[in-house]
Amino acid sequence: MRILFLGDVMGRAGRQAVAERLGPLRARLRADFCIVNGENASGGMGLTGAHASSLLESGADVVTLGDHAFDQKDMLGFIEKEPRVLRPINFAKDAPGRGAGVFSDARGRKILVAQVLGQVFMKRPFDDPFSALDLVLRAHPMGRMARVQAVMLDIHAEATSEKMAMGHFADGRASLVAGTHTHVPTADAQILSGGTGYLTDAGMCGDYDSVIGMEKAEPMRRFVTGMARDRFTPASGAATLSGVLVETDDATGLAREITPIREGGRLRESLPAGV
Repeated sequence: MRILFLGDVMGRAGRQAVAERLGPLRARLRADFCIVNGENASGGMGLTGAHASSLLESGADVVTLGDHAFDQKDMLGFIEKEPRVLRPINFAKDAPGRGAGVFSDARGRKILVAQVLGQVFMKRPFDDPFSALDLVLRAHPMGRMARVQAVMLDIHAEATSEKMAMGHFADGRASLVAGTHTHVPTADAQILSGGTGYLTDAGMCGDYDSVIGMEKAEPMRRFVTGMARDRFTPASGAATLSGVLVETDDATGLAREITPIREGGRLRESLPAGV
């Protein structure tokens, strides 16, 4: 199975790039399944139901969220009606929606998609992501004759060390562990010793002529002066689609190949022949 994962969609520029380019990109990569993190798609903070629907219509099979999951209040109701939108599994126990789900590709192969929030350097405490994820992974072993043929985990966290620890924690039990939240793509795409594809951060789908997706002036002012004057505004220039493609072995669910994706905008990356 070829699984495409795109990092945090940032504002209108990111949404437009996904709408225009995800379909052709998915066809060119021959992706069987696509997950998109929509955490910052609506004004840079959260995701509305309308924008979630747009991402799904553009070619995403599943949309994941993050610590801003319910910044847009209509998501509280929308997520209850749309099982293809996932919030973190270790969010508040009474939060609506769910943090993991089993979905099918066009050939009927099953893929578990789950998301967890990290705890290190985050603004408020969340439940332990490791124990929350362990319960899900134990219930969904991978393999041709198992409950699922692939597992994709989105770890939405600030600390690279915590993301790496999660990768090793899930090694051999997941097809792909990819980090989100920091918006900066990392150069450590690899297959871990147990066979799990891993990338510390997939990057964002947004304008990289920015400060992690926001127009530069206000973040720079705050760093230089220590004072806020205006609200943060998502940058509106040409967006790069950033993410990762993993090819799995249907017999085991483990990764065969992993390839970072940079499409358009300022961070274009030439894909290897045959990808």
